[in-house]
Amino acid sequence: MAKRRKSSKNKEKETNWQERVIQIRRVSKVVKGGKKLSFRAIVVIGNETGKVGVGVGKAGDVIGAVRKGVSDAKKHVVDVPLTKTNTITHRINGVAGGAKVMMRPAAPGTGVIAGGAVRTVLELAGVKNILAKQLGSSSPLNNARATVDALGNLRSFSSVAQERGVSIERIYA
Repeated sequence: MAKRRKSSKNKEKETNWQERVIQIRRVSKVVKGGKKLSFRAIVVIGNETGKVGVGVGKAGDVIGAVRKGVSDAKKHVVDVPLTKTNTITHRINGVAGGAKVMMRPAAPGTGVIAGGAVRTVLELAGVKNILAKQLGSSSPLNNARATVDALGNLRSFSSVAQERGVSIERIYA
């Protein structure tokens, strides 16, 4: 009985995570007998409260690729420090491959002004007000990874205050 309850709690924890597929691409490999087809899925998971991750999965079928992508994304989750107005704490740039992503905090009511994979990552991270721009590559995978890179490098007000040895009120001034 206790084991059943424990497993149901684990399922409840997993339901907090939302997953979205950014791209499914059919890829092929040339082998002796011809071409072997498989699928690559780029998946973003997030709980809309400051945790988000991007993963890639490859398999012979789409469902298997998505499942592998979700497990890969869970291994690459980052914490995002959000303000009271659900925006980021400061300007930041992220880089992955040839993709660059520039992000700026925005006033309440602005919404998520971003495109493509960047928008998906920010929405699943729980960011409600932000300005973002993709520069360089238009690859969904590199743009998603650049966004996660930038969000992972964000610093919270409390951590900055602690590093400087001052109070949080002094940071705002």
